Amino acid sequence: MPTDPPEANSPACFAHEADDAYMGYATRVEIAAFLNELLEAERAGTGVALQSARTAGGTPFDGLLHDIHRDEARWCAMLLRQLKMLGVPASPRIGAFQEKAMAIEGLPERIAFLNRGQGWVVRKLREMMPKVRDDGLHRDLADMLQSHEANIARATTALEEKRD
Repeated sequence: MPTDPPEANSPACFAHEADDAYMGYATRVEIAAFLNELLEAERAGTGVALQSARTAGGTPFDGLLHDIHRDEARWCAMLLRQLKMLGVPASPRIGAFQEKAMAIEGLPERIAFLNRGQGWVVRKLREMMPKVRDDGLHRDLADMLQSHEANIARATTALEEKRD
């Protein structure tokens, strides 16, 4: 008497229905916390770049700081949009980075500190991106990563030229 083959518990064709955490992706809660952490950091970066640009007039750093400010504001808007799409409230806070950076007197030293902050964002993005399942969010984070890497390179070049 023939018997039916055993039924598989989790066929590959149902993998797309699996829980994100089960599949190695970040959960909705983890994504929301990450986006809010970045939002706070980007707000701080926006403030540092804007306030620093006001004192950079006529220096080689003027255009750089205005561009960084514009980028930071752009990423704040993207993060707010992504949080809204998740149905998660956005953090109203500004990261402590702003206060620390603005306590630095010299503009080149502050830009170097800002660059380290941009590097922190790059590290966080590289850690999280492999865990992001949503294609739209992944694209936005990849664009953000590329922008921060470009800003780091520009700031590094500007600081090196200032030393020469």
